[in-house]
Formats: sequence, structure tokens, C-alpha cells
Amino acid sequence: MMAQMTAQGLAEAVADAMYARDPAVRAFGIRIQQVGPGYALLTMPVRDDMLNGHGSCHGGLIFTLADSAFAYACNSRNQNTVASGCTIDFLLPGLPGDVLSAEAVEQSLAGRTGVYDITVSNQDGKKVALFRGRSASIKGGVLEGSQ
Repeated sequence: MMAQMTAQGLAEAVADAMYARDPAVRAFGIRIQQVGPGYALLTMPVRDDMLNGHGSCHGGLIFTLADSAFAYACNSRNQNTVASGCTIDFLLPGLPGDVLSAEAVEQSLAGRTGVYDITVSNQDGKKVALFRGRSASIKGGVLEGSQ
């Protein structure tokens, strides 16, 4: 059956499987808006329980959103893939009531290694953070009975 699945259909099936077994993203209200091969767009509302001592979204939660988009993008081809490293630059605060979007775009995929750029923006399109992730493929596939 997977041999007949399109690349887009596979990316969607992988995302659905990952989301179903990812309680952290669900707890933070992160939602998948769009996925494709090497691509993911996720959103997260900034709730009051996500604020730091400065009254803005905790940087660790912005990182979690970006890292999650990274994970969905780099696993989209049903090859188990993990982060081998990443960096993040915070540009603007996420404010209470904001809806943050993290768009992950594959920049390079060669052998077992990938590079992904993730832009986190608010609902006004202002960039909140820039994240770059490096991925490494490991054995197995996300979907059971695959790879």
C-alpha cells in the first residue's frame, strides 16, 4: 500500500502517526497546518501559562514549536530521523494571545544528513525566531511495517 502512496500522502500519513503519539505538541496546543516532503507548517497559540517572568512567551516553548516543525519536516519521507544539532536566534517576543507559526523548509538532504531552516512568525507575519536544524537518519520508518 505504501508503494502506491504519493509523496504528499506519505508525508501526511507520517505526520498523523507522529502527532498521535506526541503528547508534548498536543499539550502545548501545537497544530499541524500543512506538511509535505521536507516541509511542515505548525502553529501554537501563546497562552498565559506559557509566559516567562517578562510577560512574553518562554523561549523554550518557541524552541519547542520550531523543533517540532523541524521534526515533522525531516521525518516526512517515513525515514526515522533525529536532530543532530540546531541553533535558534530570537528576534522578537511572542506575546500573550499571539498565534505563532513555524515553517520548516528543507535546504539540503544528502545521504543520511539534512539541513532545515525554520522561521517562527506571529500572526502579523513578523519574524519571532530563526531556527536551523541538522538531521540524521536512523534505522526504521515512522509508519509501522515500513522500511
